[in-house]
Amino acid sequence: MELSGKVVVVTGAARGIGFALAERFVAEGARGVTVCDLDPADCATAAARLGSTALDVAADVSVEAEVAEVVARTEDRFGPIDLFASNAGIGTNEGIDASEEVWDRIWHINVLAHVYAARAVLPSMLARGEGYLLSTASAAGLLANIGDAPYTVTKHAAVALAEWLSITYGDRGIKVSCLCPQGVNTDMLRSGLAPGGAATTVAAQGVIEPPAVAEAVVAGLADERFLILPHPEVADYVQRKAADPDRWLAGMRRLQARFAGG
Repeated sequence: MELSGKVVVVTGAARGIGFALAERFVAEGARGVTVCDLDPADCATAAARLGSTALDVAADVSVEAEVAEVVARTEDRFGPIDLFASNAGIGTNEGIDASEEVWDRIWHINVLAHVYAARAVLPSMLARGEGYLLSTASAAGLLANIGDAPYTVTKHAAVALAEWLSITYGDRGIKVSCLCPQGVNTDMLRSGLAPGGAATTVAAQGVIEPPAVAEAVVAGLADERFLILPHPEVADYVQRKAADPDRWLAGMRRLQARFAGG
């Protein structure tokens, strides 16, 4: 996919990976980019930084009606959506004992928000015979995140949903990519950098900046690759996991023990 002249929606776009994506899409010549995030002031600030081709629409992506409103306002302003980048996500730094409320919230944001986005844009895309869905998951969706069970589970589900969408709609003109970065210098990562926190291990393995993720995304979209891996080593980890799951799990337990004491 070439981004020049395209209409794009990016959720979780006020900062971090989302803002880097929106900024790069503008730089690539997108005709219109909708900046969607939870806080209206943050959305407005981000859109102002991007210029006249950006539209700010605040929404809670865990609510389907609000996602539908983002799509409607984007279409009113720019026309049919070519690319929906469903990027918003949260972590918990909790295990299986996380509360029902925590599990419900992260499930809605990390999984159902992708469902809501697809429901909102697919009818128009299928009618036109073209469209692109980009889901931000995580390397944790292919591997695991030590210390965060809800994050690991929901990111695996996000990858599975993206696979299903590609299988189901790929022969009807719909392209699907799944972004699976490892450590990225964002608010989410920094919030987990305390000893024993969920992000400690990925921080030790190398952290990249959000613009580097955006660079990988643009290249992945151009090639229409399903998996977009800003950390190329993740592909090797996935192969090792598939080749010998027991050895991989033992290695992850050793890694967990290494960082358990901070």
